[in-house]
Amino acid sequence: MTDKEVIIQLYRDENTAMVQKNISRLNEILADGMTLTHMTGYVQPKFEWIDQIQNDEMQYLASQEEAIQDVHIDGNQASLVGQNRVQAKIWGGGEHTWPLQMRMTYRKQAGQWRITSQVASTY
Repeated sequence: MTDKEVIIQLYRDENTAMVQKNISRLNEILADGMTLTHMTGYVQPKFEWIDQIQNDEMQYLASQEEAIQDVHIDGNQASLVGQNRVQAKIWGGGEHTWPLQMRMTYRKQAGQWRITSQVASTY
């Protein structure tokens, strides 16, 4: 796979792992220092986010990809913008479907790409 194909696949793998509660896969593809900036502005560390998925504080019920765009690779750094319709129950709220846009950044270390940050918004 090319680097571009790998980073797109990591984005897709993350969405699948969120819905399947595949904690081991999330741990593999997310860098230890990864942060997720929610639509509220809250910056959440990787391990807190994974814990909340595992404990059903964040329940991702479905994710339907609509677009992947703005893929950029510069040496060992990369980014993309992904747009998915995400059905979820977040922090005790009701079930909703959001048009969720994620600005993703990646870093390649020891030959492996990892997701380093995510910034959520709607589209």
